[in-house]
Amino acid sequence: MDLTYARYLHLTQLLSLQEPRSDPVEHDELLFIVIHQVYELWFKLLLHELEKIQRDFLGGDLYGALHTFKRCRTIMKTLVEQIDILETLTPLSFNSFRSRLETSSGFQSVQFRELEFFLGYKRPEMLQYLPTEGPEKEHLLKRLQRPSLVDAFYQFLVYHGVSIPEALRQRDPAQPTIPDETIQAGLLQLYREHKDLRILFELMTDFDEGFQEWRYRHIKVVERTIGNKQGTGGSLGVAFLKQSLFLSIFPDLWAIRHQF
Repeated sequence: MDLTYARYLHLTQLLSLQEPRSDPVEHDELLFIVIHQVYELWFKLLLHELEKIQRDFLGGDLYGALHTFKRCRTIMKTLVEQIDILETLTPLSFNSFRSRLETSSGFQSVQFRELEFFLGYKRPEMLQYLPTEGPEKEHLLKRLQRPSLVDAFYQFLVYHGVSIPEALRQRDPAQPTIPDETIQAGLLQLYREHKDLRILFELMTDFDEGFQEWRYRHIKVVERTIGNKQGTGGSLGVAFLKQSLFLSIFPDLWAIRHQF
């Protein structure tokens, strides 16, 4: 049997995965399902690309990291733009099928939580929102306890002469990223002396800003859709989401801005 476009992409299976639960079917439920399924596909690709950047950092491959960070930055822009579509969902239309979500919640997105852990934003308390059964929690625990992308970035800086403090080398990888003045001094020097590294650092900052922008847009679409109600499935609402709004992935790149 010849390989076709539909077979290669498994389109029959893919297009059968959108199953509204409202009865009779509410028109906007399909939009809600498609948007979130597409987000999960983008999360899968982001994890794939960021793992490649981790290997680039560990191997000292500047140009590989440059290329892939440019791609990740563009993916983040797409994630933000998709919220424009989601915002066409009014509070009335969402509430017409919201009860059908029952105990499900975006807080249960394993891939998004894995992205956070991989990027150094490690909050083990978020594991409580996952189903108690299944491999998801074990998978995330492993990711929590493994070095983050920022840890690989430290190794990349070593290749360029930056001395990494012993406390950072020996710290528990399950702890979140914290800014460090020694790292900041090294970054400042590299910014001034290496134009190619400067390009990388700005791409990293672009990606970081895009992640923060996505958080902001996500919070606002939740707020305009459900206000201050509790999230679906009993999850925490807008007030909790706002706590992480301005947390950066690469805090040392932001900390040095006033020193140029």
